[in-house]
Amino acid sequence: MSADAFATALRDRTPGGHWLVHGDGARHRLPVRRWQGGAEPATAGVVARCAGPTLDLGCGPGRLTVALARAGTTAVGVDICAYAVAAARARGAVALHRDLFDPLPAEGRWAHAVLLDGNIGIGGDPVALLARCRSLLDARGTVLVELEPPGAGLWQGHARVASPRRPGRPVLGPVFRWARLDIRAVHQVAARAGLVVRDLFRGGGRWFGELGESGR
Repeated sequence: MSADAFATALRDRTPGGHWLVHGDGARHRLPVRRWQGGAEPATAGVVARCAGPTLDLGCGPGRLTVALARAGTTAVGVDICAYAVAAARARGAVALHRDLFDPLPAEGRWAHAVLLDGNIGIGGDPVALLARCRSLLDARGTVLVELEPPGAGLWQGHARVASPRRPGRPVLGPVFRWARLDIRAVHQVAARAGLVVRDLFRGGGRWFGELGESGR
């Protein structure tokens, strides 16, 4: 159900017009213009760490998928939103219209899986999501994930996309399960998925983590 809500935001380039509204009252402006542009400098650290075939999960319009390909990395985007996949393909990215929990090509052989732009929230269960990522990777593979700043902890619940309507109040899209995860809570969540946090790094005021198999 979240696919339709995010598609509405992607189709509308109204600056600042769309919000992700969480069940606990938190609100985050959806950076639709950023998603539709090229890869921003903040993601350079993520691109640099992708040294082999990479899945860009929840790729949206494919800005990171394209950046990875331009850096010489085999990259495939995956998104449940048909509009996002079409936009990614239009800019030259290889992208699949698929739920990331459904069968994907070359499972167990990818070098990296990437979850940016809050995509750790997909499905509302970060442990299950990271375990799924682990199943996609080879033994030395890593997950590159964008995280919340310290203090947010782990939150799991429901969210909706609020879109502008003129005149009147914003239109609320369908409810879907979502989550938030910060740089402190990620250690415990990763461990429950059979992973360890290998590195935490910042870029453009944003936080990222690199997770890999425990014991490697």
